[in-house]
Amino acid sequence: MKPRFKPYRGPSGGWGSANAVGTILLRERAPLTGAVTLLKQNRPIDGFACVSCAWAKPHPSKPLAFCENGAKATAWETTSLRCTPEFFAAHALSELRNWSDYQLEQQGRLTHPMRWDATSDRYLPVTWEEAIAEIGAELKRLDAPDQAVFYASGRASLEASYLWQLLARRFGTNNLPDSSNMCHETTSVALPESIGVPVGTVTLNDFAKTDCLLIFGHNTSSNSPRMLHDLEAARQRGAPIITFNPLRERGLERFTNPQSPKQMLTGESQVVSTHYHQVTIGGDAAAIAGICKALLTMDDAAREAGQDRVLDIAFIEQHTQGFEAFEHVIRSYAWSMLERRSGLSRSAMEGAARIYASGQRVIAIYGMGLTQHRHGVTSIQMLVNLLLMRGNLGKEGAGICPVRGHSNVQGQRTVGITEKVTQVPVERLREQFDFTVSEHDGTTTVDACEGVLSGKIKAFLALGGNFVRATPDSHRLEPAWSELRLTVQIATKLNRSALVHGEKAYILPCLGRTEMDTQASGLQYHTTEDSTACIRAWQGVVKPAGSHLRSEPAIIAALAKATLPASPLMDWDAWVADYGLIRDAIATTYPETFHDFNTRMLEPGGFHRPLPATKREWSTDSGKANFTRPETLAINDDVEPTTERRDVLNLMTVRSNDQFNTTVYGYDDRFRGVYGTRSVIFMHCNDMARLGLKEGDQVQVSTAVDDGVQRSVGPLRVTPHDIPEGCCAAYYPECNPLVPLWHHEKKAKVPAAKSIPITLRRVIATA
Repeated sequence: MKPRFKPYRGPSGGWGSANAVGTILLRERAPLTGAVTLLKQNRPIDGFACVSCAWAKPHPSKPLAFCENGAKATAWETTSLRCTPEFFAAHALSELRNWSDYQLEQQGRLTHPMRWDATSDRYLPVTWEEAIAEIGAELKRLDAPDQAVFYASGRASLEASYLWQLLARRFGTNNLPDSSNMCHETTSVALPESIGVPVGTVTLNDFAKTDCLLIFGHNTSSNSPRMLHDLEAARQRGAPIITFNPLRERGLERFTNPQSPKQMLTGESQVVSTHYHQVTIGGDAAAIAGICKALLTMDDAAREAGQDRVLDIAFIEQHTQGFEAFEHVIRSYAWSMLERRSGLSRSAMEGAARIYASGQRVIAIYGMGLTQHRHGVTSIQMLVNLLLMRGNLGKEGAGICPVRGHSNVQGQRTVGITEKVTQVPVERLREQFDFTVSEHDGTTTVDACEGVLSGKIKAFLALGGNFVRATPDSHRLEPAWSELRLTVQIATKLNRSALVHGEKAYILPCLGRTEMDTQASGLQYHTTEDSTACIRAWQGVVKPAGSHLRSEPAIIAALAKATLPASPLMDWDAWVADYGLIRDAIATTYPETFHDFNTRMLEPGGFHRPLPATKREWSTDSGKANFTRPETLAINDDVEPTTERRDVLNLMTVRSNDQFNTTVYGYDDRFRGVYGTRSVIFMHCNDMARLGLKEGDQVQVSTAVDDGVQRSVGPLRVTPHDIPEGCCAAYYPECNPLVPLWHHEKKAKVPAAKSIPITLRRVIATA
């Protein structure tokens, strides 16, 4: 198909979403099964949790409680296509490595356990018993437990995640990197320092009561479309929405609700953002600092006039510390510097401050546009500072709202998927299971990659995900995977991580979340936690894609039995027979959160984790919420724009509206007007002219750092777009090779994929 480029003028949602859902149901050859299954999506108790994003599910549930991307994820999983042993017999891995991500996953659901055969370079069928025994034997042959990595994607349930971390820790390692290391570890570092909790403080009930919303660095229409319903409701109440984002995303501009017959028939749409500020990439902290500076000026004027204070002084004095030092820093900033760093005018920042000050209950929402930067922690803590100035934490209708990606990525942290020993209830695990947790921190994603490159890591086991494709510096990393002794992929579909493998490699096919999981005690429930810290029970509703599939808890238990010494305190068979016993174990390990787990998970709407900050109780070292002084407002430490290097642009990676994480559902990105390709780079027309480029030119993109490694991607088609000058955007994961492994958030080690210094070289496209 020849690529097409046609500007999209319509809203998000509407008939465009309806058509996209119909298209993927047909593409996955599941028009009837998929459509019937969607009726059970996000319906508690008798339905299943969306496989896609972690946005909160409303209670009571709506008749059609899914969005476009959630429907795509369900169709992708309930496909009638099958990736069988016959497929692997016909294709060597050297051939498959040249296939695209889309082509690989489009082969359908994996059906049998497979083992790589070096002689034929093919995956061959293997029995479950042989695969599990061989994997266990390889793990036991390692010289040290820390030579193994147990990676977890955000798909796994709370039950599977708990067993996974228990397997790793009993084996003797805390090497438990996960999806959070890729995206929201920045949140997990920033928020505890500021307010004493590692997650957001907002629930759906708060969205119903807020009178103002701030959105930073989040493409809602592509990454969490169900949130648009909550934003629409806020706008209909008259709440202003102020958006800060480099790109103008259609879902943050206009939305036609597919569940509104009137809007669908008339073509009406709701304006989402009342004010839209296109900050320069990485300029969020400076923009927030400008708003804070304007608030201080407004407060000065109110005091002089004898009017009510703009700042919530009572809250600041009773509940916070560090305000004076923070105030001093903010007042010292020159407006010219803030304008240069943020890409916004002084009047834009002052206007945003005035609107913010008019709200009594304000929610601040953010996504990876804040987290995946060198100074992401600073940006998030600046956003908290802004909320603290007017007491917008710990009250209804207000708070901080990080929007998580994968559906249970937040929940798996709650039950122990973490590399940090200080976040593990070490003593409870010792009392509960009679073993001592390793006292050494495990590997983050970046650490694991460094361990693969150095040879320290010998075994890599993945509970879902597509780690090889998701990592930075992937062109450097992929060759190093062949030096591993063991790689294991617990997966539903084929992806690149199964093709870039170690000396011993296995694919273990598992049940998907949409599928019925029947064990000895009957049909099983599983649980997840959403972005608002709400925990609910779900059940699969469709028949498994094959008779040889096993559930994730069953696979983990089998690996544990083959690897660990037997213990009467760890009855893996009983846990698999009845997941309620796993939840009992979780409740013993984490009683504050999961007491009466099996009862509370079935409550209408589920139950929320206890978060002290929502009650204005601050679990920080100071016992108060902390104003933090920004160490820097620099956009990028590695390359700062200078008059001498006008050829360097700042690249952010983005996702299309036809993908979820590394999963590509198709090659169309209708909101950006791109059809049939992902090989594009979006640029401001002035930058194109300045660099001598025109629309349709092909360019090779290279990382503009000198560390002895050449990093390049291309050719990419130059495409004009509404983006700030000096900035550009291209698709993830295709541009991961441009991200140096050391180019990460300074404290959290999250790859800084939203701010990559690059240069362009025009190339002649080959026919």
